[in-house]
Amino acid sequence: MSVHAPILVIAIPLLGGFAVPILARIHRTVRDLWVVLIACVVAAGVGYVAAQVFSQGIWVYVLGAKTPQETRVSAGFPIRIMLTVDAMSAFMGLIAGILALAAFPFAVRFIPEEEGKTLALALGLLLLAGIAGMAYTGDLFNFFVFLEVTSIAACGLIGFRTWTSRAPEAAFKTMLLYSVSGLLFLLGIAFLYGEYGALNLAYISAQLRGSMVDRIALALFLSGLLMKVAAAPVHFWAPDAYGEAPAAKTLLLVVNTQVSLYGLWRILFTLYGGKLDAGVGWLVISMGLLTMAVAALMAIGQTDLGRLVAYGAVSQIGYMLLGVGVGLVSLTSRADYGLVAMKGGIFHMLNDALTVGLLFLCVGAVEWVKGTRDLRELGGLGHQLPAVALCFLLASLALAGIPPLNGFASKIMIYEGSFRLSPILTALAVLASILLLAVFARAFQGVFLGPRTEITGRIHWVFLFSMGVLAVGIMVLGLVPGFFVEQVVAPAAEALWRGRALYLAAILGG
Repeated sequence: MSVHAPILVIAIPLLGGFAVPILARIHRTVRDLWVVLIACVVAAGVGYVAAQVFSQGIWVYVLGAKTPQETRVSAGFPIRIMLTVDAMSAFMGLIAGILALAAFPFAVRFIPEEEGKTLALALGLLLLAGIAGMAYTGDLFNFFVFLEVTSIAACGLIGFRTWTSRAPEAAFKTMLLYSVSGLLFLLGIAFLYGEYGALNLAYISAQLRGSMVDRIALALFLSGLLMKVAAAPVHFWAPDAYGEAPAAKTLLLVVNTQVSLYGLWRILFTLYGGKLDAGVGWLVISMGLLTMAVAALMAIGQTDLGRLVAYGAVSQIGYMLLGVGVGLVSLTSRADYGLVAMKGGIFHMLNDALTVGLLFLCVGAVEWVKGTRDLRELGGLGHQLPAVALCFLLASLALAGIPPLNGFASKIMIYEGSFRLSPILTALAVLASILLLAVFARAFQGVFLGPRTEITGRIHWVFLFSMGVLAVGIMVLGLVPGFFVEQVVAPAAEALWRGRALYLAAILGG
């Protein structure tokens, strides 16, 4: 079975999601255990795939053939479906596996039966399958297919609570943006297919000539994926989406955003890596700065705790864009600071997933015991929920980049690399972090400090387990970041920075 681990990581949650309604008819406990078991299996699967890739190199899995060479016809290019897992793909899989371990146990306890629990769990597994597919596929059209799977599942999770007034509106807004995003990406594929007659990413990358058609396709890819990752000025769907989905499932929405970022990196570095000029890098940097600034400013006036955290999550996308954008600018010259910034941006993907995930779980816990997320109606919860208050404080400090937590470890690398390109970039990023720290300090004071208030529920141990998993990750990555940077982050960054030739050789030979 280990030989088929890459495809099983996709197939198990996909098939398991369709089985959830059937198992719910047998018994709810069976359904819940099934969902948690699948999350554990997927986490183990992505861990195994990552261990193999980090130790042995790129893993090419061909559906219906043993080697990539068996897939070629007389034209000399691959015709079968391929999964191509390099260190960056494996890194993205690890993020999905870790968040799944925290999200599904929390969801099993958090979502009430009368609020469509079976539907939410099934959609969550489908979303997880789509995320794994996007991370592992080596085919542009299959990437689009999995992109659409994640879009459909995500919109379902956002809007399935139709008895509320805001959830359907948020789902419609997200569906509209996702549809446009997918259409733009599909048009980009159509341009390249018309030009080169193939869909395999490695083959097209080897054939790119830098023509006008190639540039149009790049513009379509950039437009579609930047929209999907909630980069400003097309970020407005994300606060609604994050705010209306069940708190436990918001973790998967965060990973869905990040795997779209992964797709952006894959297009820019692997597909177009040999044909990009510095202007594309500066575009990514500019959108990163705009995203972090707009989101931090918008967070100031929020009175809904979920939306406040959502804007904090959007702001962190800006830091990832900044770090990897610096790497793009310096890709041709291979300046060492570009690789440092890229490592910071990629490391921040993992750190952000843990930090934002923990914040949303805290939001869910607050809503569970108070029935509201309105900051004007909250206060004094630190007396009854000391563990939740500690987790919220820990995640808030990490999000703002306060040492010695994980957010500081990745941001300092972004600051170092961007400072050597332009000190202004670092100054703006630091100011955005300071502003975000002030916003979350106000939120912590408004929710957890003050006189004791009455609560209507109790925190279940499963809540604390899920929050504990992420809290431990935040502290460990902050206290000993060097080990993770060297063993996990650096190979992922190198796979983009210098690994294009290896990626192409793994598929095409030579």
